[in-house]
Amino acid sequence: MRFLAAAWLLLALSASALAEPVHFKDCGSEVGVIKEVNVSPCPVQPCHLQKNQSYTVNVTFTSSTESQGSKAMVYGILMGVPIAFPIPESDGCKSGVNCPIEKDKTYSYLNKLPVKSEYPSIKLVVKWELQDDKGKCLFCWEIPVQIES
Repeated sequence: MRFLAAAWLLLALSASALAEPVHFKDCGSEVGVIKEVNVSPCPVQPCHLQKNQSYTVNVTFTSSTESQGSKAMVYGILMGVPIAFPIPESDGCKSGVNCPIEKDKTYSYLNKLPVKSEYPSIKLVVKWELQDDKGKCLFCWEIPVQIES
């Protein structure tokens, strides 16, 4: 049983080590600086997102402000119109960010992006924001994706 647990741990660590940073567009990080964005699995861009799958999103950023909390918002941008995407946890403080957020400290935000079966097969842009307690963006990034069956 220990061997099985060790094997799973090694597999998980290997998968995270193989995660490649994605090329992203900063869409208005007002009070933070994005260091790196990882979406896994996404070996090529645009990311090909399969329906009924969940994708890991990891953003490393440095805050240039203090904040008691943070809130994530995710959108699919289709023909220039942002449409809200639900995520399992919108509270950044429950997604790897140790709150309160301190100025000049680097954080690793970790969340999941579930792709539901009812989503259409389409190309679009994913926009992901993390806002501080004043509504200013700690980070905002966009990447192109293709949702597939």
